[in-house]
Amino acid sequence: MMDSAGKAVSENDGAEAAPTTEPQRAARKPARPAETGSEVKAAEPTEPESATASRPDAEARRPVPHGGPTQIPRAMAKAEIFVEGDHVVYPTHGVGKVERIATEEIAGHRLELIHITFEENRMTLRVPVAKARTAGLRKLSSRKQFDEAMAVLKGRARIKRTMWSRRAQEYEAKINSGDPMAIAEVVRDLHRNAGQPDQSFSERQIYESALDRMAAELAALDGTDKPTAVTKLGDFLKAG
Repeated sequence: MMDSAGKAVSENDGAEAAPTTEPQRAARKPARPAETGSEVKAAEPTEPESATASRPDAEARRPVPHGGPTQIPRAMAKAEIFVEGDHVVYPTHGVGKVERIATEEIAGHRLELIHITFEENRMTLRVPVAKARTAGLRKLSSRKQFDEAMAVLKGRARIKRTMWSRRAQEYEAKINSGDPMAIAEVVRDLHRNAGQPDQSFSERQIYESALDRMAAELAALDGTDKPTAVTKLGDFLKAG
C-alpha cells in the first residue's frame, strides 16, 4: 500500500505491528481499511531530496553516532524516463523489469506509479514516478560503467582490521546501495582463489549475495541468464 507521502510499496509480505502502550493507542489515527487481495508493506525510507545526486567515490562513508558501523549512502539516481519493458535496478532488490506505468488512486491521492516485477522472488514493487530518483531507481549501467565495475574485481582486496560483525554490516550496506562499483568491492574483498583460506559461512553468504547482484545486471546487459553471467564473472575472477 502507499501512504500519502507517496512511498513505494511491495505487493508481497505484510509486516506485523509492534506492541503499543495505551497512550499510544489513544493518539493513533484511525487505520485505513485493509487493501483487498495480498498484503502490502512500505519499502525502505528513501533519501531526502537534499541528498547528493551521485556518489563520486565508492569508498565514501557516512559516520553513525555512538561508534556504530559506517554506512554507505544510497546513491540518488539521475532523473530518467522509464518505459514499459525497461530493465531497472532498485537498490535493495536488484534487477527488475518495468511491467507498466499507470495512474492510480491511493488513499485519496492520484499517483503515477511504476510497477516493477522481480521474477525470482515473485514480487511487484510500485514506485511513484515523482519519487523514483530519490528512491535510487535507475536503468541498467552502461557497458562502460559496468566494465569499470568489472575492473574493480581485478584489484587487490582491501580488508579492514575490524571485527567481522562491523565489516559484514558495511558489506551489506554496499550491496544495498545499488552502486555496481561498491558491490564489486564486496565481491573482490570476499573472493577466494585456490590456495587461499576458505570463507566462513557468513562470508560466503555475503559474497554470494554480492555476486548475484552483479550477475543479474550483467545478464540483463548481455541478454543472457544469471547462471551464464555467474560463470562469466567466476572465470573473470580466476583469470585475475
